[in-house]
Amino acid sequence: MDSDLLLPRPEGLYCPAGDFYIDPMLPVARAVVTHAHGDHARAGSALYHVASAGAALMRERLGATATIRAYDYGERFTLGETVLSLHPSGHVLGAAQVRIEGRGKVAVVSGDYKRDPDPTCAPFEPVPCDVFVTESTFGLPIYRWPPMCEVIGDLMAWWADCAERGIPAVLFCYALGKAQRILAELATRTDRTVYLHGAMVRLVEDYREAGVRMVPTEAVSETARGRDFAGELILAPPSAAGAPWMKRFSKASTGFASGWMQVRGARRRRGYDRGFIVSDHADWPGLIRSVEDCGAKRIYVTHGDGEALIRYLRERGHDARSLRSLGEMPDARTSEEGD
Repeated sequence: MDSDLLLPRPEGLYCPAGDFYIDPMLPVARAVVTHAHGDHARAGSALYHVASAGAALMRERLGATATIRAYDYGERFTLGETVLSLHPSGHVLGAAQVRIEGRGKVAVVSGDYKRDPDPTCAPFEPVPCDVFVTESTFGLPIYRWPPMCEVIGDLMAWWADCAERGIPAVLFCYALGKAQRILAELATRTDRTVYLHGAMVRLVEDYREAGVRMVPTEAVSETARGRDFAGELILAPPSAAGAPWMKRFSKASTGFASGWMQVRGARRRRGYDRGFIVSDHADWPGLIRSVEDCGAKRIYVTHGDGEALIRYLRERGHDARSLRSLGEMPDARTSEEGD
C-alpha cells in the first residue's frame, strides 16, 4: 500500500514508516522541507531536514533558532525505517525532491520543480521510483514556456523603451527565485545596475554568496531621496504594487514576470503595462516529461487543478490519481510564490 510511505494528514504529507512530514503546514516533530518558499517552509517545527544548497535561505525563512540538518544532494540519511536522499528539483536555489526508500518500494515527492535551464540552481534530476508525487501548478496544456533568451530580449527592449521615454521600469516578481533568475539572465546581456525593493536585498546576497553571478544591484532605500529613477530598472515583489513605496517612481511603466502571463488577459486584469512569461515551475510538457523520466508505476498529483493532468496520464496508461485520494489533506497554496 502507498500509505505505508505516504499518508496525507491535516499537518501535511506524512511518512508513517519514517515518522516525518514533508513540507508540513503545521508544526511537527520532524520536517523534511523541499525549499524555502513560504508555502513549503514554515516555522515552528522541532527539527528540519533540508538540502545544503538551500540551508542559508532556510535560515532566513525559519529563523535563527530553528534546528536545521542539511545534506548534500544524493547523500543518504535514515529516519525511522526509511532511507532518504534529496535531489535537485530545478525550482530555486537549494530546492529538492525527496526520495524515500522503505518497505520494499521507493517514493519520490517532487516539491516544486521545473525542467527549463536556470543559471541560479542545480537542474532537475530524474529519480527512478515506484511512486511519484508531482506538483501541477501549471497542469493545463496551454502552459508552454517560451525560451528564456526570448523573454529576456523582450525585457531588455522594454527597459530600453522606458529609458528613451525617461521613465522608470518597475518589474514585479517574487523575491525568492524569480528575482535572482532574472538578475542572472540579465548578466548575460548587460552590466547595468538594477535597483531592488528592500524585501529582495538579503535574498539576492544569499545567492551571491552561493556563487551565482548576477548584474550589480543596489537597494532603492540606499539611493538619494528624491531621485526619479528615470530609465532605470527596479525589481519589486507583487505586494509592493499600489503601496506608498511606489510613489518614488513617478510615471513608471510596470511589468509582471510570472507563468500566469501565459493566459491572455491576465496582465490586463492585474493592471500591469507589460507581462513576461517566466515561471519557476514545470510547464505542461515539463510535467509530462518528468512523469515519463521517473518510470513510476503510480503517480499522485498535487497543487493546482490536476484533473487535466490526471486524465491525460491515464489516457497514456499511467495509474494517476489525486493525492487527496490517499486521505484528507488541504491542497492549496498559501503564499504568492507559486508561479
